[in-house]
Amino acid sequence: MGKILRRTFLIGTGLVAGGLAVGYYAASRPWPNPLEADLAPGEETFNPYVKIGADGAITIIAPRAEMGQGVHTTLAALVAEELGVPLSAVAVDQGPTSPAYYNLAVLEQGGPFSELDTSLMAETARKATRAFGPLAGMQITGSSTSVRDAYDKMRQAGAVARTLLFAAAQERLATPASKLQFDGAEIVAPSGRRVGIASIAAEAAALPVPDEIVLKDPADWTLLGKTQQRVDLVDKVTGAAEFGIDVDLPDMLYGTVLMNPKLGGGIETVSTSFAEAVPGVVKIVRLETQLGSGFGVIAENTWAAFQAAEAIEVEWGDAPYPSNTESIMRVFRDTINGPWKGSAWRDDGDVDFAFGDAPPDSIFEADYEVPFLAHATMEPMNATAQFANGRLTVWAPTQAPTLIQTILADAIGIDSDAVTIHSTYLGGGFGRRAEADFALYAAELAREAGGRPVKVTWTREEDMTHDVYRPAAAGRFRVRMDVNGMPDAVDMRIATPSILKSIGKRIFPSVPIFGPERLLTEGAFDQPYAIPNYRVAGIEIDMPIPVGFWRSVGYSYNGFFHECFMDEIAERAGRDPIDLRLQLMADYPLAVAVMEKLRDISNWDRPLRSGKAKGVAFTMSFGSRVGEVVQVAETQDGLVVEKVWAVADVGRALDPGIVRAQIESGIVFGLSAAIGQQITFSGGKVDQQNFYDFDAMRIDRCPKFEIEILENSQALGGVGEIGTPPAAPALANAVRSLTGKRIRSLPLSGEVEFA
Repeated sequence: MGKILRRTFLIGTGLVAGGLAVGYYAASRPWPNPLEADLAPGEETFNPYVKIGADGAITIIAPRAEMGQGVHTTLAALVAEELGVPLSAVAVDQGPTSPAYYNLAVLEQGGPFSELDTSLMAETARKATRAFGPLAGMQITGSSTSVRDAYDKMRQAGAVARTLLFAAAQERLATPASKLQFDGAEIVAPSGRRVGIASIAAEAAALPVPDEIVLKDPADWTLLGKTQQRVDLVDKVTGAAEFGIDVDLPDMLYGTVLMNPKLGGGIETVSTSFAEAVPGVVKIVRLETQLGSGFGVIAENTWAAFQAAEAIEVEWGDAPYPSNTESIMRVFRDTINGPWKGSAWRDDGDVDFAFGDAPPDSIFEADYEVPFLAHATMEPMNATAQFANGRLTVWAPTQAPTLIQTILADAIGIDSDAVTIHSTYLGGGFGRRAEADFALYAAELAREAGGRPVKVTWTREEDMTHDVYRPAAAGRFRVRMDVNGMPDAVDMRIATPSILKSIGKRIFPSVPIFGPERLLTEGAFDQPYAIPNYRVAGIEIDMPIPVGFWRSVGYSYNGFFHECFMDEIAERAGRDPIDLRLQLMADYPLAVAVMEKLRDISNWDRPLRSGKAKGVAFTMSFGSRVGEVVQVAETQDGLVVEKVWAVADVGRALDPGIVRAQIESGIVFGLSAAIGQQITFSGGKVDQQNFYDFDAMRIDRCPKFEIEILENSQALGGVGEIGTPPAAPALANAVRSLTGKRIRSLPLSGEVEFA
């Protein structure tokens, strides 16, 4: 531990100069290489990301969850680029569960500072996070950080493997390493002499890592910066890919869960006699955890488990929150109507003074609301678990394998070393699969299964009504306009529950979580607009409905609030919405470049024929800057979203095809929520049950897309979530332009009809 602390302190405080000196992994590793413990005869490994088979085959380890976002392809390309081999020459495997695959970027992303803040305090906090990150050992996929976290690590891993293999090969081939190259499972010299990788792998792995490893100049890249064929494409097209719900083991039992639909409530009375009489039922298990109260069913097939769950006669205890949506949202409204309180995440100038002497006709105020939202992943929650001989083995589509490893060990009463997590492909994640409930319930049933594995599958209805929802939020926004028609002061108050405290109660209930939370206001306090007096305050609401990470998290609702209000300011000023934004962004040239390009590609200034309109929005999120224009049209069946233009500055587009696909995906996700999605409550229960009442945009309703990628930023930005935040406000602003209705609550279908 002393060595770990010393190393991480030196690296975290920047006292190790040069960044890549001594090799990234060798210099900073507090954890052993997990590949070393499971090598087959003849296999060798150089670091946690590269493995050489007995036949010379190269396997690249991608340690982040693949949920359709293409991360395995880009992570593998980072290593393959530095190795000097094409993607087609390597196999790509999901990494094992190990703290060696810690995600440092996800911790940095969660810090209490805007990415625009380069102050000494902000930079010191970031360095402290970098020091703590390796110790935390948190292997997680989220916050659009996978590639940002891996960019140096995995390039360095590929470069180390190449360096060591060529160092061993140059002795055999009597040729300088600089003149060698890979050719399949061999290394070849200009003379044509060859040596098999397998024959030198052990020798290469035993060599010391040089003090300095040279990475390729981006100008010499052959893979990165170009669209690659997805490494998971063939398996997914042919049905060979194994998702969690596909796991099939010998002598397997099947299960499902029935949890209290009044979230957080207990069990009053129960009779399981009818359920136990269903043919094929093995056992009914009562579940009492910090994640919920209910029952698990173990059966010989999934259908029997589903039928038995329906047959359980139970009187549920009440939920600890108001029983219906109107009563719940009244708490939000009363909060923003009450006296000012909360944490000011941005407080430029003197907002109170600016409003104190303002003429009444210079002030404008608006209230906004958004509902709770479900994740609604295509693959419902599931996991398979086996508890035998004191060991727990779990197959799960998870975004956070080390986290559930810890939680399951504690729940079952065994050491973490006795818990093995096999991460499968995910049929959608969006933050939902960073939770532990689906794996925990599977483990609890496995403990009662006599050593047989149990695959636990949730019904769609159980999934929809027992989510950890995107929180509802309400905001009050004020602006004072100056004599020139420009905003002189803005005051933004946003009330919403704490996501981190909700997660903490579920996962680590004994660990208190203190302090203000940036998720309340991200997307509002951290935007590149300069207004003399500018305050953004987050007010935490105590609402015990379980909430969690949802694609783009706080940016998803604050992007809507902030960018619709910016349009309202432009309207009061009689200004074009893009012109106003460009003026307010003048001190931020990267944002200006995005909006200027957006104006150009969307033909913003060209008049549209009657019955069509455009709306615009901008959000900086996850280190990237994104502007979007949405065009809507009136039809006899309702409004149609015809086209979306998007410009994104992501710093470097390592795979432009994946970047475009993820931006489009994020936009569809955001438009789906904006148009018609909401989670409502009656009698303490969630009303929505399935896709028929919580639907996403179907392919026939999706717009055409035109995506432009910029690479002006010096920092690598995220991709997976950045298309979502501007989508809803751009659509709402377009609806305002077309219909004259300023809709300040979602979904928009509450006030206008969509085809």
